[in-house]
Amino acid sequence: MQSQNPIIADLVKIANSAAGTMAGMTREARESARERLREAMGGIDFVSREEFDTVKAMAQKAREQADALEAKVAALEAKLSKK
Repeated sequence: MQSQNPIIADLVKIANSAAGTMAGMTREARESARERLREAMGGIDFVSREEFDTVKAMAQKAREQADALEAKVAALEAKLSKK
């Protein structure tokens, strides 16, 4: 049901415009904050999850190899001490 009163129609238009303006301002503020955060974080080096997992796997493999070599050295030392 539409109002025949032009004052009410104008008030509705103003309210709709204000709501649209507020939504636009909110969107603009959010984008501005994101941009500032990107600039602030720009100097920090982050690694991707894939790179992290790759390096973690490499470290695990190196640890396993070091443990194996340690066991071999201990076995050789024990063998030499028997002689």
